[in-house]
Amino acid sequence: MRIVLLGAPGSGKGTQSQRLVQRFGIPQISTGDLLRSAVARGTELGLKAKGVMAAGKLVDDSIVLGMIKERMADPDVARGFILDGFPRNIAQAEALDALLKQIGKPLTAVVQMEVPNAELTRRIAGRRSCQNCGRVYNIYSMPVGAAMVCPNCPGNPPLYQRPDDNEATVMERLKVYDAQTRPLIGYYGKQGLLQVIEASGDVDAITELLVGVLTSPVVKRAPVRKAAKKKAVSKKKAAKKKAAKKKAPARKVVKRKPPTRKPVKKKKKAARKKK
Repeated sequence: MRIVLLGAPGSGKGTQSQRLVQRFGIPQISTGDLLRSAVARGTELGLKAKGVMAAGKLVDDSIVLGMIKERMADPDVARGFILDGFPRNIAQAEALDALLKQIGKPLTAVVQMEVPNAELTRRIAGRRSCQNCGRVYNIYSMPVGAAMVCPNCPGNPPLYQRPDDNEATVMERLKVYDAQTRPLIGYYGKQGLLQVIEASGDVDAITELLVGVLTSPVVKRAPVRKAAKKKAVSKKKAAKKKAAKKKAPARKVVKRKPPTRKPVKKKKKAARKKK
């Protein structure tokens, strides 16, 4: 499986990616993790990224794609991978397609995780992160009374709320997503790779739904368009038949009226002459 998970901020891509890792034994590739790792290790691409970030600029797509290419060479990617957080726009998707084609690892599925905006706002506002490992938790899904600390890190460091994880910034982030990332739905739909799931509700139920669409054949869009055309044609035929039926009875009535009236008039005249 070579998968891309799409969805707005707060749709649960990170959570479900981790579950797919456990289910299928393939690694999750997060561009954020790649950047942090490359910078920490001081690789050539990491040093380039560090310089860009230090200047307060966005890391160039070529650097990110270079890191993805390096990651694809690792042994654990041989059975597949899950891309989370990349691509974010059409240009990145096209560049990713070219890279994966070059190394012989094209995508096999893309899943769009749909969640209503109200639920996205609630989820994002409830996020809490670990400054040490970067893992994200949510106050609405944590056990009641649980301490706001990271259970996976030594010393259990306290969780914190990122500055952009609040309701005041959510709407702006969703606008950016709609403008830049949502067009990927059409892009991957044309390739016949897209599956769409409702990602609201119980986390376990969403996982099973996600696993279901990934292990079943992808439904391409072409047959839908063909079915729509056939339906349109049948509607036209039905309309013509109805019009023909309405016209036919009108003609028959006009033809029958003259013969029924003439005999009645002649009989009356004949009766009057005899009298």
